Amino acid sequence: MFILTYVDDMIVTGTNETEIQSLIEQLKQHFSIKDLGDLHYFLGIEFKHTISGMFLSQIKYIQDLLSKAGMQGAKSSTTPMVGNPPLSKFNGQPIADASLYRSIVGGFHYVTITRPEISYIVNKVSQFMQFPLDTHWKAVKRILWYLVGNVHLGLHFIQSDSLIVTAFCDADWGSDLDDRRSTSGFCVFMGKNLVSWSSKKQALVSRSSTEAKYRSLAYTVCDLIWLLSLFKELHIPHMPSLDQAADIFTKPLSGQFFIRMRNKLHIIPDPTSN
Repeated sequence: MFILTYVDDMIVTGTNETEIQSLIEQLKQHFSIKDLGDLHYFLGIEFKHTISGMFLSQIKYIQDLLSKAGMQGAKSSTTPMVGNPPLSKFNGQPIADASLYRSIVGGFHYVTITRPEISYIVNKVSQFMQFPLDTHWKAVKRILWYLVGNVHLGLHFIQSDSLIVTAFCDADWGSDLDDRRSTSGFCVFMGKNLVSWSSKKQALVSRSSTEAKYRSLAYTVCDLIWLLSLFKELHIPHMPSLDQAADIFTKPLSGQFFIRMRNKLHIIPDPTSN
């Protein structure tokens, strides 16, 4: 059983419904709490139970963000950004309301909890919080236009028998016009479900695309190590030794396991022979 608490909001979850209800009754004896039943809304995130899993969205939060920016009835866009011109801290004129820029961009960061597809452009516009220009504000409006037309999208987590963790990473070498630093990005799936992602400017200048990609790989591995540690704490089993194909390259194996690993490498008799 697990309890997630943020100030005066709480989620209780586990594998035994009876034990969960028992805990809630015990809490009621010591605190003034209200049981809202199944999870539907928590910290601006909406939860909907589906036939195959759970759907997470932030419709109300996004609508409030659009209202703050005065963009409720704005035109929609199919993408949250354009490729050109690249953003720079030297191209453009200062805007009148820098505090609104900072407030909207700060809101974008929270939206990425269920809308990871805007992470890259949110990372870019966040780099100009100190002194935003009109070109940066245009980029922010483009994100808002995208959200206007796609406000009902969200993350769908589906039930799966697969606990295999798969990660992808990439780097855009020297993409920042002002300091020539690269951007790293990665996403991690558990089965078919996206569980972690990031778009972040690298701390140092990479001297080659290979170096930039290795830095991105290092960020990804760090996240994987943290996730595996979290899974262990949540008692989620990792890949069993029976499925670890790399074992054949690191240790002697008994006949049965050796053949099993050999088969995983697709080492088979010639299929064309009689």
